[in-house]
Amino acid sequence: MEPILIPDTNRRWDCLSLGEVMLRLDPGEGRVHTARQFTVWEGGGEYNVARGLRRCFGLRTAIATALADNAVGRLVEDCILQGGVDSSLLRWIPFDGVGRTARNGLNFTERGFGSRAAAGCNDRGHTAISQVKPGDFDWESIFGPSNGTRWLHTGGIFAALSASTADVAAEAMDAARRNGTPVSYDLNYRDSLWRSIGGKAKAQEVNRTLVRKVDLLLGNEEDFSAMLGVEIKGVSEDFDELPIAAYEAMLREVAAAYPNLKLIASTLRTARTASRNAWGAIALYQDEIVHVPQQEIDILDRVGGGDSFASGLIYGMLAGKPFEWAVRCGVAHGALAMTTAGDTSMATLAEVERAMKGGSARIAR
Repeated sequence: MEPILIPDTNRRWDCLSLGEVMLRLDPGEGRVHTARQFTVWEGGGEYNVARGLRRCFGLRTAIATALADNAVGRLVEDCILQGGVDSSLLRWIPFDGVGRTARNGLNFTERGFGSRAAAGCNDRGHTAISQVKPGDFDWESIFGPSNGTRWLHTGGIFAALSASTADVAAEAMDAARRNGTPVSYDLNYRDSLWRSIGGKAKAQEVNRTLVRKVDLLLGNEEDFSAMLGVEIKGVSEDFDELPIAAYEAMLREVAAAYPNLKLIASTLRTARTASRNAWGAIALYQDEIVHVPQQEIDILDRVGGGDSFASGLIYGMLAGKPFEWAVRCGVAHGALAMTTAGDTSMATLAEVERAMKGGSARIAR
């Protein structure tokens, strides 16, 4: 496996994410189907990485996305702006008054507690970003010398939104590679997105093509089998036991099947309850395995934990840190992100570094 070559800082952004940004409606401690009020957050698998890199790690990030131009779209934009992510690549799509042609995605998600698992209900059909087509973004200008980014991140959620979004992802990856920009891709399997368009068979067809254009591949205990058809031996359906030797074999199998990959990483999560998980990671880089053993952590809101792992790992690579440091940074950042509400991280770099050193939760004052 070859090393990932990081471009210098003489580019407009440190990381550009490509994907959908939805409005999340959070019933707090309650249930979606009995709620009378919601807190709103912005979120999206690809966007969460850019926001984490900006807010926690202080990097320059941007989001390439599209929104319907109405009050809900402007609310999502306002959340993006508060997160410090550059929205200059956001495409505004005219709103027809009712959303027949284009609308903004809504994500109703409850956090879960104890024996009640977290649960989500998406309302994201015909969204503005799902209708983008090749040519809608000027990738040569975006990745070329007039702008440029040190990293591109996208993922399987964006690729699942429509047939054309997978083509746009491929178009962006090709342009990034022509301009020497590393590409990361989070498999992020979502049964609800693939179910009506061909299920796992279609997911594997699409993702096997896209992964051949990727440098850093990310996933979790389910993603590699669902999205690439690579099975992890000795793992039960509920992922109660995560045999590390089997995960190492899986990473090496993926590396052999996709020789373009330079780094492959998987989070390790065992959900004891909705509010108590075992959390860790394993990764392969330049034929070296780094394993951060699972530790028991308390969960307030698990959504976005994997995205925060991704942003911590990417930060470590962009900052030129040792590979093991980058993986541990991802694990610590993901754990901290799951202690606060919403999809995105509220952690600081100082808190991440303290967690990496095994710092306690004793009050700081």
